[in-house]
Amino acid sequence: MSTTTTSTPKIFKQAQDFMPLKGTDYVELYVSNAKQAAHYFKTAFGFQSFAYAGLETGLRDKESYVLAQNKIRIVLSSPLRSGTLIGKHIDAHGDGVKVIALLVDDATYAYDTAMARGATSYFPPQVEEDKDGLVIRSGIHTYGEVVHIFVERKDYQGLFLPGYKAWESHYNPPTTGLNYVDHMVGNVQLGEMDKCVDFYKNVMGFAQILSFDDNDISTEYTALMSKVMSNGDGKIKFPINEPADGIKKSQVEEYLEFYEGAGVQHIALATNDIISTVTNLKSRGVEFLNIPSTYYDELEGRVGQIDEDIASLKDLGVLVDRDDDGYLLQIFTKTVNPRPTMFFEIIQRKGARSFGKGNFKALFEAIEREQEIRGTL
Repeated sequence: MSTTTTSTPKIFKQAQDFMPLKGTDYVELYVSNAKQAAHYFKTAFGFQSFAYAGLETGLRDKESYVLAQNKIRIVLSSPLRSGTLIGKHIDAHGDGVKVIALLVDDATYAYDTAMARGATSYFPPQVEEDKDGLVIRSGIHTYGEVVHIFVERKDYQGLFLPGYKAWESHYNPPTTGLNYVDHMVGNVQLGEMDKCVDFYKNVMGFAQILSFDDNDISTEYTALMSKVMSNGDGKIKFPINEPADGIKKSQVEEYLEFYEGAGVQHIALATNDIISTVTNLKSRGVEFLNIPSTYYDELEGRVGQIDEDIASLKDLGVLVDRDDDGYLLQIFTKTVNPRPTMFFEIIQRKGARSFGKGNFKALFEAIEREQEIRGTL
C-alpha cells in the first residue's frame, strides 16, 4: 500500500523511475508459528485481523495470517508439513522477512524490465483469480534470500489476494497509531553492499540518496557502513548495511552470524504521534533499547526548538535528529526473535528526510549494551 508524500525532494530526483512503484503492498515473514505470532503482533503492536489462507481455504502445505494497521499489511506464514521451502528457510534463519511486495500498475512490465536489466527471477508473471477479479504477481531475488514481488491489483476488488478469506476475530485490541512502512534496512556481508547498491540502481532504477561510512557510524568498539537507496518519489527506501572493521563484533556481524546470511535487519514504521504510539506500545509490553539520560542534556542545543516536551521524550527514550528539511523522532525495539536478528523502528518525520545520523552513536552504544548482555559483542 502506498505511503504519502506532498512533493518530490531533490535528493530523490536522481532515480530513473523506469519501473514506477506505488508503495509497499505487504511484507511477508516466514515464522515458525504464524497463529501465535499473529497474536503477538495484535496484542503488542495493535495490528488487526485482516485475511487468512490455510487448510480452511484449500492449502495443504502452509498457512498465512494477514494483519493490517492503516497502510501496513504484514503476512505471517508457517509450514504445515516438514520439508517445505518455508520450513527450510526458518531452519536456516529463524523467523524473518522473506517477501517485500511492491505495488505496481503492471507486474509483467516490472518483471520484464527487471529481468532485462539483470535481475534473477523468483517467479514469472502469474495470474491469480477468484470471484472478486484477478491479481497479477511476479518476483525477483534481491540480497540473501529476500525477494521482491511485484503486485498488480487494479482489476481486483477482493480483500487481499485470491485464495484468502476474511479473518474474523473477536480479539482486535485498539491500534497504536502506526501508519505505513517508512523504510526497511538490509544487512549484507562485507564487500556486498556496493553490489546491492548497484542492483537497486541498475535493475530497479533507484538512486543512492545517502551514504555513511565507519567515521559516521562507529563507537569505541564497533563500526558499520551504510548506503540508502530510494525510488524516485521517496516512497520506497532501502538502507543497506555492511560491517566495518572494529575492535569487537558489530551489530551487523552479530546479525549475519545468527541469521546465517544477509537479510532484513529492521522495519521502520511511521506514526504521526510518536509519544502516544510509544507510550501505548510500552504499555503492551514492547521492549525498547535503553538510552542514557545524558543524551538529553544537550538535545535542544543540538537539534533546536521542537514541538515535543523533552522530558516526555527522555522518559520514553525517543531520539531526535534534524536535517535541512526538518527533524525526526525515532526509537528502536529490542530484537523480537529468539535469535538476535530482526527488530522494529518507530519513526515520526516532521519534515526530515534523513535517517538520524546524529543519533548513530547513542543508538549503537545502546545496541552494544544488549550485545554485551547476550555475550556476543
